[in-house]
Amino acid sequence: MKQRSVWRRPWRWLVLIAVLTPGAMTAYILLTLPDVSGLGTKNPSSTAFMRYRQEEARGKGRTIAIRKEWVDFVRIPALLKEAVRITEDASFYWHKGIDFEEIKESLKRDLREKRFARGGSTITQQLAKNLFLSPGKNPLRKVREYFIARRLEKALSKDRIFTLYLNLIELGPGIFGVQAASRHYFGRDVFELSLEEIVRLTAVIPRPVTTDPRGSEGWLNWRCRMILDKLRLYEKIGEDEHQSLVGKFQ
Repeated sequence: MKQRSVWRRPWRWLVLIAVLTPGAMTAYILLTLPDVSGLGTKNPSSTAFMRYRQEEARGKGRTIAIRKEWVDFVRIPALLKEAVRITEDASFYWHKGIDFEEIKESLKRDLREKRFARGGSTITQQLAKNLFLSPGKNPLRKVREYFIARRLEKALSKDRIFTLYLNLIELGPGIFGVQAASRHYFGRDVFELSLEEIVRLTAVIPRPVTTDPRGSEGWLNWRCRMILDKLRLYEKIGEDEHQSLVGKFQ
């Protein structure tokens, strides 16, 4: 009797597809990753986030002007760099692009609250998203973000990654980078910002489009108090500086 081919059974095809799909998807992602080597010396003229915001505006029948102004890493106040690092990615200088402990905590909270409640993205991952991807929490996008972040870490120094991040981060409607944001909101260069202005600017990072750092809304005040507390905890500011400001954000 002629033996029946195992591949004529439909369920076996489903098993094969289930096994091969993740590998094929990973291979596709790896083959289509952007080349990041040029970022070591070249400052990007635009990012995926900038283009996304322009497309978003066009879809609503309007235009949006992109405001950005490059500033060298050494010109950015050390306290601003520390405020951003401590609040966004305290382990930035020690991990390799992915903070697995933070991801674990994010997953725990997401499962507990049954929603995407906590980000968990490192500075490198945020840069990967800003440069090459788009907003949202699509699982495939997160996979691409992971691989791009690892590639950035291999190609660039930590300070260069941080420089790109601080110059390209979205900090308001059409406003990208700490220098453009400083000029727009406070009328001065980033290296002239006061401690209060540094805290306010850092505070809007999670909600840059809907929050003005000069405001006094409850969420912004809470973020500013949290940043001040962390700066004091990490001994980046003294008790007197902490106390003189924290009362302003009640």
